[in-house]
Amino acid sequence: MTKRITRLGGLLAAYQRRDPAARSKLEIFLLYPGVHAVLYHRLAHWMYRRRWFFLARCVSQWNRFWTGIEIHPGATIGHRLVIDHGMGIVIGETAEIGDDCLLYQGVTLGGTGKDKGKRHPTLGSNVLVGSGAKVLGPFTVGDNARIAAGAVVLSEVPANATAVGVPARIVRMAGKPVYYADDVDQIHMEDPVHQELSSLAKRIGELERQLNEQTHTKERTA
Repeated sequence: MTKRITRLGGLLAAYQRRDPAARSKLEIFLLYPGVHAVLYHRLAHWMYRRRWFFLARCVSQWNRFWTGIEIHPGATIGHRLVIDHGMGIVIGETAEIGDDCLLYQGVTLGGTGKDKGKRHPTLGSNVLVGSGAKVLGPFTVGDNARIAAGAVVLSEVPANATAVGVPARIVRMAGKPVYYADDVDQIHMEDPVHQELSSLAKRIGELERQLNEQTHTKERTA
């Protein structure tokens, strides 16, 4: 019992560290749907491991109705998971989440629909997944990785990497500045697709300028 209270205290403290709007542990415990979703899931997962599948699913469905967060009772969740807002989050049956992770609203930890057995992703510790991001498939997202808002991740993300875009590409790696889950800025990250398009547009503009110069030169000498 003491261990459970300690773990709950750690969870509430994690919310206080990561959510500037959090005023007190009591407010977080009573009013934050992410906390309720994790606590309901602990009960559902306990039932699931004892093969009380129907009861486990009942608890998870109540959790979904009450919080707007859908976590399959088979999913494995580590300590101090912070779910910010949380509406629309979906976590699949074989998903695994490490300690000290941070998920925003609209995140999906899902499968591709083509696999059996392990079908959903495994997140390491201290991973941030931005709002609306989709992580689909039975691969690993390494410790301290960051997935930008709206990204669609279909393959492994190394530890200490940042993934951006659709489909997601790695834009930060070890050896360059490392961003941790405590750094929750989801805006100031470069999109490699946008960079490539900008480069192409610049090149097209330069070619048009050269073509216009050649045309004017021919007109003057005609």
